[in-house]
Amino acid sequence: MTEHQDISLDWMSDSGEPHAPVDLRPEVPHPARMYDYYLGGKDNFPADREAAEKVLALSPLVRLSALANRAFLQRAVRHLAEAGVRQFLDIGTGIPTAGNTHQTAQLVHPDARVAYVDNDPIVLVHSRALLAGSSRGTVTVTQADLRDPEKILADPQVRELLDLGRPVALLLFAVLHFVDDADDPYGIVRTLVDALPPGSHLALSHGTGDFVPASEAEKGPAIYRNATAQLSMRTKEQVLKFFDGLELLEPGLVTAPLWRPDTTPSATDAEVGIWAGVGRKP
Repeated sequence: MTEHQDISLDWMSDSGEPHAPVDLRPEVPHPARMYDYYLGGKDNFPADREAAEKVLALSPLVRLSALANRAFLQRAVRHLAEAGVRQFLDIGTGIPTAGNTHQTAQLVHPDARVAYVDNDPIVLVHSRALLAGSSRGTVTVTQADLRDPEKILADPQVRELLDLGRPVALLLFAVLHFVDDADDPYGIVRTLVDALPPGSHLALSHGTGDFVPASEAEKGPAIYRNATAQLSMRTKEQVLKFFDGLELLEPGLVTAPLWRPDTTPSATDAEVGIWAGVGRKP
């Protein structure tokens, strides 16, 4: 994507009807596009790159954390699919990139179903454009807000694609740190998990400032205050609370690179600022 691209894009709905144009607001840093930049993607604008570079200047581990989070997503989804899960509810999907949830799950089960949910129309534009024509009938993209879990659970596209009477993997990758305490993130997760049957799973990752001095931990969120979403970092103990009532799979809640790694961990992996875990509903 370049700054010369038309920023008022249309996309087609599943019914073939066009949605209204959306202003991508390229002059305002956007967390999803910043994340895309960390991952080495091209779906970002100069304002996103400028803000992202400010964050990277604070710590070179930020890009490592983003890459580690993406790799954790792939390992967790692959593990769940190999364990027999064929339904995935991915909330806060962000801009799709190679190795996303449906691609990973469908390598194991070609008929695996994935409902992507994001509240941001900017992300929806990118998602629907990139997913157009692919995995028709097994993937859907819905606009809804994590802070309104009942609406997500009642959404017609979600209900049509997923059978909530059968196990579902609820995926909340790098999204809960954009939910303020005032919006009751624990209540949100509890509402979603309570609606799923036994045998379902919760997989999540969450940004943390546990490995840097408190003064440094505040600098990243300060940059995001100029973006379209705010950042709320949480400690390991606070992230563990999201798994209350669930059976944490081994190795428990660890930094993202240490969750069932495919390669030998490096010396810095234990200090990557992303907590990651997967829990099973008994």
